[in-house]
Amino acid sequence: MPQRTPPLAVTAYSATSALGRGVAAHIEALKHARSGLRPNDFSSAPLECFIGRVNGVEDAPLPQAFAHWECRNNRLAWLGLQQDGMPDAIERVIARHGAQRVALILGTSTASIGASEEAYRRLENGRFPEDLRRPAIHTPHSLTAFVAEATGISGPALTISTACSSSAKVFASAERLIRLGLADAALVGGVDTLCDSVLFGFNALELVSQQPCRPFDQRRNGISIGEAAAFAVLERADAAPNAPRLIGYGESSDAHHMSTPHPQARGARAALNDALARAGLTPSEVDYINLHGTATVKNDEMEALLLPEFARHTRASSTKGFTGHTLGAAGALEAVFALLAIEQDFVPPNLHCEQPFDGVQGRLALEPLAQRVNVALSNSFGFGGNNACLAFACAEAA
Repeated sequence: MPQRTPPLAVTAYSATSALGRGVAAHIEALKHARSGLRPNDFSSAPLECFIGRVNGVEDAPLPQAFAHWECRNNRLAWLGLQQDGMPDAIERVIARHGAQRVALILGTSTASIGASEEAYRRLENGRFPEDLRRPAIHTPHSLTAFVAEATGISGPALTISTACSSSAKVFASAERLIRLGLADAALVGGVDTLCDSVLFGFNALELVSQQPCRPFDQRRNGISIGEAAAFAVLERADAAPNAPRLIGYGESSDAHHMSTPHPQARGARAALNDALARAGLTPSEVDYINLHGTATVKNDEMEALLLPEFARHTRASSTKGFTGHTLGAAGALEAVFALLAIEQDFVPPNLHCEQPFDGVQGRLALEPLAQRVNVALSNSFGFGGNNACLAFACAEAA
């Protein structure tokens, strides 16, 4: 088992999703059980499903100085970076440590592939149209390269793309860079936007529900796809004595199947156990678990196998009924939900679950729940068996 790691302070964080822009909009929606899902009005051809679409992305072009990065994914990243005082927080961390000592680690599953789709739909004599003839946006690193330029961060810059665990694993990479002395702070996060490749790709796998997704319900039949941008600033604990803490993480790759999790939750359990070990926790000390909970048959069955390891007082919920599955942004977005649970002493409900299946009954928070949350976990399990689990705590508990 891994050794316990020193906690890191989460000195700023932000979320933008179908629930709104900034954490205040998310707190309001979570506490009032208001979903952001709506009938699909995005794809280039009819597809009957529900999506978690961020309002206003189309009406928010990038500032002229960054016009060469123009695409939906980078627009959403820019919107996310303007919320919750993030510009000031980034300026402060650069002033404190120096731009070269701040790492930038972002997760995404599709980056700006929506722009590539548009370019192929509009080919001119076999070439991309002139306005999309910008190679930098047609790469997996487009997001991180754009954010580096937009923020002035010049330290180590990494893009992590491990499907749905992408922006959970950024926290683990940041901890290692800081602990090894390669950086003194990090801006981490994840951004993914709706695009045809994702909508029709998941639909081809018969994983998209025609109704709002129902995590852990007996009648669940697939995901609702969403989009989001979420960011956090990580620093050593002495930078902010009262800030919430990243206290542990676990990662695994069980490689069981390209699109199906290990049926006995082998990889997920390995990630969970490593996160608890690095945090110095026993399962009984966990107050809340933000479950990956995609509402697919196999994922929810697998993840439910982990719940008996926790005490009966530990509450759990999937928040994908609020936002949809935001894919490469899900890890960072749901890390923010775990942090909000700690700071608000509040457990978000597991929306749309009317008939919990055996194994989760009595453990899910089916209604908004006010209770003390000192320690929260966030699970992210991706295609190919890429698994990550993050552990957060209030400063006193850490």
